Amino acid sequence: MARRSKRLRQIAGQVDRTRVYDLGAAVQLAKETATARFDETVDVAVNLGVDPRHADQMVRGSVTLPHGTGKTARVLVFAKGDKVMEAQNAGADYVGAEELVDKIQGGWLEFDRVVACPDVMGVVGRIGRILGPRGLMPNPKLGTVTFDVAKVIKDIKAGQVTFRVDKAGIIHAGVGKASFSVDNLVGNIKTLFEQLQKLKPAAVKGTYVRKMTLSTTMGVGIRIDPHTAS
Repeated sequence: MARRSKRLRQIAGQVDRTRVYDLGAAVQLAKETATARFDETVDVAVNLGVDPRHADQMVRGSVTLPHGTGKTARVLVFAKGDKVMEAQNAGADYVGAEELVDKIQGGWLEFDRVVACPDVMGVVGRIGRILGPRGLMPNPKLGTVTFDVAKVIKDIKAGQVTFRVDKAGIIHAGVGKASFSVDNLVGNIKTLFEQLQKLKPAAVKGTYVRKMTLSTTMGVGIRIDPHTAS
């Protein structure tokens, strides 16, 4: 077993692992224990009562956090014709079609989000095996396959995050930085939680949100009472 560092042991000693904190107290504690030499990302993990093996219980979506994520996403857009200029004017970092596919096939991955116009999805499909496993493949359900590229780019730049339930039934999402105020982090988490509630599959029976945990990049998990996030 790997030995914990002195810093991590000190942080763990500040968190009561038997306690379920209300949202505000959990956020305050996460900020106090974020002692790394960089601005740590604050992450939320939500354990859902779903079985991702069934298509009718898959939970995935996106939400624009009201206070942003603390990071400006690099957006790549697959487009042609007039949509190229529209994407550039909206703030896209990279815009193109076949030439971008060739570049990505060569190993280039210097971007965080991918948007595509429907008429170039045939081109994008050639790199599905590269983008898919990294969660970068454009998807109509996430709004990233669209002709309204300007709106999507602006939403992403404003702090939109995407999420998808994993095999264990857990949603992971970054909700800001440790330097954010408590109120801003609480606002972002509540916005994410509200979106998850809207996406509750009709096929789910019993408890939908089973557990919520807050953590920072170099910190430990802090249990949250889901009722305080609604």
